[in-house]
Amino acid sequence: MTAVAPALQRARPRTPRPVLVAIAAAWTLAVVAEATGTAGALHHDALIEGGPPFWAALLLFLVAWQAMVAAMMLPSSLPLMRLFEAASRRQERVRLVRAAFLGGYAAVWTAFGAGAFLGDAVVHHTVDATPWLAARPWLIGGSVLAAAGLFQFSDLKDKCLSKCRHPAPYLLGHYRRGAGRAFRIGSGHGLFCLGCCWALMLVMFAAGVAVLWWMAALTAVMVYEKTGRHGRALTPVVGVALLGLAAIAFAHPPWFPTPFEH
Repeated sequence: MTAVAPALQRARPRTPRPVLVAIAAAWTLAVVAEATGTAGALHHDALIEGGPPFWAALLLFLVAWQAMVAAMMLPSSLPLMRLFEAASRRQERVRLVRAAFLGGYAAVWTAFGAGAFLGDAVVHHTVDATPWLAARPWLIGGSVLAAAGLFQFSDLKDKCLSKCRHPAPYLLGHYRRGAGRAFRIGSGHGLFCLGCCWALMLVMFAAGVAVLWWMAALTAVMVYEKTGRHGRALTPVVGVALLGLAAIAFAHPPWFPTPFEH
């Protein structure tokens, strides 16, 4: 920890090239999937309802989920990734160290994606067993939007957002040499990122992978919340907007955005 502060002062942090490539590739895949009509095949509903065996469906979903996380979450975490790139330049096996850092971050979001998929399978089973709920699919999507909107006003959101907006103290307090420590730094930051953005990513999960306009809108929100000058001021505005969409779902279902309907 004592050596990293001077290293950060001397170095000019730059965005790691593999991260930029991953972001560009993920958005390219999303655009291609939307343009060719293949995105729907990787939607969690399509995979669960009449798709391949469950564990194969989960694996396929997680592959698509990695691309979505790269497209949406990596841009909002670039400040810490630049700092870690600068701090780790003098480490031995620097590529392994940086890969471990990214691996730790990805592991957190992979676990969340798997949990969301398993939870959605339970929701599908419940809907299939409950005709009243099956006739009102907007209740599920509306509840997701309402939960995400309320979370924007929570203390957990505020605390985790603060950590994400100011990543240098976190890195200074946890930096150690070695791939194992890099993995823990990446996963620790991933947990703060998850605590800040899980509800918005759950909205993205409900909408479905590679739904471009939702991806673009939510990515812009998360990036600006974490890096924008007035990012904190945007948080309650987004909360009100999500609660407004939830109110539309409950009050007038025909106006409800169709990607959320199961």
